[in-house]
Amino acid sequence: MPAIPEPARRLMLLPAGINPMGNVADLLRSSHTIAVVGLSSKRFRPSYGVAEYMRNAGYRIIPINPLEQEVLGEKAYAELAQVTEHIDIVDIFRRSEFVPEIVDTAIRLGARAIWMQEGVIHEDAAAKARAAGLEVVMDRCILKEHRRMLVRAGS
Repeated sequence: MPAIPEPARRLMLLPAGINPMGNVADLLRSSHTIAVVGLSSKRFRPSYGVAEYMRNAGYRIIPINPLEQEVLGEKAYAELAQVTEHIDIVDIFRRSEFVPEIVDTAIRLGARAIWMQEGVIHEDAAAKARAAGLEVVMDRCILKEHRRMLVRAGS
């Protein structure tokens, strides 16, 4: 079976033969709660714009940032480990060196997926998340993927 090309492999780390694009659309369709690690209350920051878009698309947003008290009308948590409700997707807006600790916490919390935003890449942490049963999307913007897969597709 041919290897999955690098861009598709980064999009969704799955065994060969599985359509990564379809799984991302399924993940977005079936998810409800997104914890955004690194979410800022500053409107000009990419994390704010992405989280605001996803909230307006119907997702519950849980802000994770020790410098924030509230973002988008939601209580902010200093760290991911403080969240007690179920998380479908942990969306990471932090530098790649912080990803392993975030993945470890997401695994402990029983999150369904890890989403690393554009420019956030950590192959070892992705492999660990996958081995623990989490879905992984890496180096992709959740807003752009949502627009491309669900809004334009009409689902």
